[in-house]
Amino acid sequence: MTEAKLTTSEDVLPSKLSVVLVEPQGALNIGSVCRAMMNFGFSELRLVNPQVDHLSQEARLMAVKAASVLENAKIFESLEDALAGTVLSFGTTRRFGRYREGLLHPEDAAKRLVPYLCDSSVALVFGREDRGLFTSELDLCQHFITIPTDDNLPSMNLAQAVSLCLYEVSKLKKLPIDGNSGRKKLAKNETLEAMYQHMRQSLLDIGYLDPQNPDHILRTFRRILSRSSLNDRDVRIMRGLFNQIDLYTGHKIARKSDRE
Repeated sequence: MTEAKLTTSEDVLPSKLSVVLVEPQGALNIGSVCRAMMNFGFSELRLVNPQVDHLSQEARLMAVKAASVLENAKIFESLEDALAGTVLSFGTTRRFGRYREGLLHPEDAAKRLVPYLCDSSVALVFGREDRGLFTSELDLCQHFITIPTDDNLPSMNLAQAVSLCLYEVSKLKKLPIDGNSGRKKLAKNETLEAMYQHMRQSLLDIGYLDPQNPDHILRTFRRILSRSSLNDRDVRIMRGLFNQIDLYTGHKIARKSDRE
């Protein structure tokens, strides 16, 4: 009897892990990122509204032998579009604050994401060279990564940050992964976002959220539910709750209209 070949993360990393650059501003940086990706065996590059021509001569010179990564890069108008189809996204940030808690170092993030690569798509998201990712963009990510640097110069070059994160993932290439290990299959990003938008409107309708700043509390819900790693069934149950809220709210409005 032939022994079944054990799947390792090395078999799926190149196609299942995407590097997403949000509004990159430098062609040289884009080319350098492509080179770093090929250094570690990755090829799936997604660019959100790039501010320069990613196929320029400058970018090609920095990509060197990774021109194929550059040429096959996918372009998107928004981060939400770029994350379609992924089940986990890790947003990078060097800032700390109320909405940026539970930050992971690259090594810890790699250990968390690799097991999902057997049957799911995962994204590493990097922000603008000068301003990073906005809080609204980090809302779309389930986990945050920060790279510990010296306080005298905490901001890293984009390609260097990508290299560090991919290096940590690359170290786990030989890790055995099993798609039938009982790990629940997570809901895709677009499914989660539809749920959050439904939640937002339902909680606004019952007066739970402040209409002037509804995302303040909603971001707390995002962080709580991100830690729960929701699957499709979980999302259906949550939306069932919001449907009942909508139904109640609709009946209440109807009764008020009858009285008037």
